[in-house]
Amino acid sequence: MPQGYVRALDLPQVIPVFPLEGAILLPRGQLPLNIFEPRYLNMVDDAMAGDRIIGLVQPKGGTPALPGLSPVGCAGRITGFAETSDGRYLITLTGVSRFRIAAELPSKAPYRQVRAAFDAYEDDLAPPPEEPDFDRHAFLDALRAYMTHRLLDIDWDTAESAPMEALINSLSMALPFEPAEKQALLEAMGLLPRAEALTALLRIDAADAGDDAAPSMQ
Repeated sequence: MPQGYVRALDLPQVIPVFPLEGAILLPRGQLPLNIFEPRYLNMVDDAMAGDRIIGLVQPKGGTPALPGLSPVGCAGRITGFAETSDGRYLITLTGVSRFRIAAELPSKAPYRQVRAAFDAYEDDLAPPPEEPDFDRHAFLDALRAYMTHRLLDIDWDTAESAPMEALINSLSMALPFEPAEKQALLEAMGLLPRAEALTALLRIDAADAGDDAAPSMQ
C-alpha cells in the first residue's frame, strides 16, 4: 500500500472512528465495508477529501444511541471506493496501524472523532516481520477441526502456503468469533502471540463441539 507512514508521528493524531461490533482491522489486512448511514457517508466524504484515514473500533458498553468505544482500534486507509446507484459507498479499508484512544473529542461533524495514540504500535508500520517459530501443521489441524464444526471451508492450498502474517491476520479478521475474542486478537502485541491466541480459540471451539456431542452421564 503506497503511503508515507514510517513513524507514529507521521499519522494523523485526530481521526474519525467507525464503531462496528464483531469486526476488527489489522495492519496490512483489507476489510470491505458497505456504508449507508448518512453520518458515515459524511465521514467517508471527509476522509476522501483528506488523508483517507478512518479508525475502526468495536463498541463496548454505553447505549445503542451512544455506544462506548473499546480502548484499542486500528486505523485504516481507504484504498478502494465505489458508489452504488442507491447512494451507498462500497469501500475497502487497508490496515495501517493500531492505536489506543487517548480521548474522544467534541465534534461538529455527525460522526465521532478521537485523539489516537499510535506510539505503542509503531511496529505496525514496519515491513512484515520474518516468520517466527510457527507450527503451521498444528495450527492447520486446529483450523480444520474448527472449520468442520462450523461447517465452513477455505482454500486449503492457500492456507498451507500463505505467509504467516497474511494467514493469521486474515483469519483473525474473518472468522466469526465473539467481539471480546476479536478484541483480544486485535490487541495481541505481536504476530506469534496472535497466532497462539487464535490457535487456542480454534481448539476451544472444537472442544466445545465435542462436549456437545458427548452422551449425557446420568
